[in-house]
Amino acid sequence: MPDLPPNSPQPETRKQASKFITWLIGFFAFLNVYSMQSVLPLVMRDFNASPVQAGFMVGATVLAVAIASPFMGILSDAVGRKKVLCFSLFALTVPTCLIPATSGFAAIIGLRFLQGLAIPGMVVAILAYISEEFERESIARMTTAYVGGTVIGGFCGRFMTGHISEFFGWRPAFIVLAALTLAGALLVLWLLPPSRHFVANRNVRSALHILRSHLRRPRLLAACAVGFCVLFSLVGTFTYINLHLAGAPFNFSASALANVFMVYLVGGVMTPFSGRVILRFGFRNTMIIALAVSALGLFCTLAPQVAVIIAGLTVCASGVFICQSTSLSLIASNVVEGRSLATGLYYMSYYAGGAAGSWIVGIAYESGGWGRSVLSIFLVQMLAATIAWIGYRNPPSASLARP
Repeated sequence: MPDLPPNSPQPETRKQASKFITWLIGFFAFLNVYSMQSVLPLVMRDFNASPVQAGFMVGATVLAVAIASPFMGILSDAVGRKKVLCFSLFALTVPTCLIPATSGFAAIIGLRFLQGLAIPGMVVAILAYISEEFERESIARMTTAYVGGTVIGGFCGRFMTGHISEFFGWRPAFIVLAALTLAGALLVLWLLPPSRHFVANRNVRSALHILRSHLRRPRLLAACAVGFCVLFSLVGTFTYINLHLAGAPFNFSASALANVFMVYLVGGVMTPFSGRVILRFGFRNTMIIALAVSALGLFCTLAPQVAVIIAGLTVCASGVFICQSTSLSLIASNVVEGRSLATGLYYMSYYAGGAAGSWIVGIAYESGGWGRSVLSIFLVQMLAATIAWIGYRNPPSASLARP
């Protein structure tokens, strides 16, 4: 959608359009990230893989996101937000197209890693775009719109692959995802207005100076550490709950596992309200409450009744999504220099946590089943609460731009 003139009499219409575009980017950025989760039992069967090996198909993508995020932050600061966003979306289509043609387990992991390398260009650049193009009081709402898009995109990726795989196999499911990703790249190229306030920074020495400055800011480091724990919990929970439900006594099919991810829709509804909660209670209190809610839901998944497990996953996911919105809003509202780099650091920690969750929770699952997985996730959530209580103790108005 073209940018509206400066004197447009429809500021509310423009705001709603901007929220939609922001949501759309979040949707397509996360359509592929966790799409493998709902078909893990099928892929494990085809390649005779262990739970930990299957987890690598999820962990490879999030590990690549962690590795590439800081570099994409520097690139976005140098060449511009929209260029990086669109290039990354088009680049994402290539490995997605190749996944259905692979015949080896290692090749799938390699292509999933390549998918992950493309994703930071979207998630890092859009958050910097939000920080630059919107007034301070709108940042939290735009950020939660983006997070809402990531929630629905993550859900649709899992839901579609599960249901398509039920009838046609998991390979055709990824052909559909590739086509949708290409369509998303074309939509964003057309709809996203060019940056109006972006100032290029191509000075590598300056970028390294900003990086050193960021690494000396305790509140930013606390946000990164909490992000590590948050995605550890989410990936660990929603990767290995599939194996728990696919086994006895539940014996869920691929489509039934895909339906489980409908709990993400609740998260999509809850996330837009988190901006108001943050404004009312502050970053630290919101984070502690959200972590407590998530832990409560996690323990409900130990029940033998499917209805209680689904309710627990719903509560757990909602809490995690609010945690994510809180951390992103904290950074977007306060960082005034090197925004993309700060966001890149956050995502490096965040997705490193997801990669760790796909591995450590898998080891716990192999050694003691779902109960031991729950314990490992809970311990990490308590670590996140401790870090947030100590690291977020300054008032929300305090700037992360100061050490």
